[in-house]
Amino acid sequence: MVLIKEYRVILPCSVEEYQVGQLFSVAEASKNETGGGEGIEVLTNEPYEKDGEKGQYTHKIYHLKSKVPAFVKLFAPDGSLVFHEKAWNAYPYCRTIVTNEYMKDNFIVMIETWHKPDLGTQENVHELDHTTWKSVEVVPIDIADSQYVSLGDYKPEEDPAIFKSAKTGRGPLGPNWKRELLNKTDCPRMCAYKLVTVKFKWWGLQTKVENFIHKQEKRIFTNFHRQLFCWIDKWVELSMDDIRQMEAETQRELEQLRKQGDIRGTSAADE
Repeated sequence: MVLIKEYRVILPCSVEEYQVGQLFSVAEASKNETGGGEGIEVLTNEPYEKDGEKGQYTHKIYHLKSKVPAFVKLFAPDGSLVFHEKAWNAYPYCRTIVTNEYMKDNFIVMIETWHKPDLGTQENVHELDHTTWKSVEVVPIDIADSQYVSLGDYKPEEDPAIFKSAKTGRGPLGPNWKRELLNKTDCPRMCAYKLVTVKFKWWGLQTKVENFIHKQEKRIFTNFHRQLFCWIDKWVELSMDDIRQMEAETQRELEQLRKQGDIRGTSAADE
């Protein structure tokens, strides 16, 4: 069995803008999550072309020993809390697969994303078969609603309900911002349709872990896209060439950060 949910994240930016904003924010967030021997290690970041699909391929390793909850540590031996993330970014479609060498075929998280210039109104954008689509829970994410952000994650400088962009004039986002966006023909809009498939095969823990992973994915999607919007003045004028240069610098910086300092960033150790 697998547990599949589709998260829909609506943003007041264009699909073209988001391509730059997403890559910028991934690089920045990676640095915030790395230190003290844990965090993100970038092995590969290069163009790919396969079966008519072209894009950017990345292979990252996540070192997460202290960041997982106690019930996971109970069955995970030393050295097993290392996860491999392989991503094929053929924007506006992206596919990411996370695996674990210890769990092998018993663990996989697959995230498939379509970025569309709409307000999250398309059904079954990933074209699943009818039976599978009927079992998928659709989860809307409102980046301006702080009630779904934990106290530990909340930062006022990353709150779209407060932030106003100096360069674009967008924000702050009020409680009805999505409805208002319908009538704002001069403001771009888009939706990231993120289909997340989780498989964890371990007797007695399957349901608990699959639900836990989905809870963390929703948390990550929420916090990440709040940051992305509130960082818009940092990335909106960047080109893809600027982003590739930044990624190369970030890869070197992550290697240094991981070997020094304190563990930092998002943790689920208390859940």
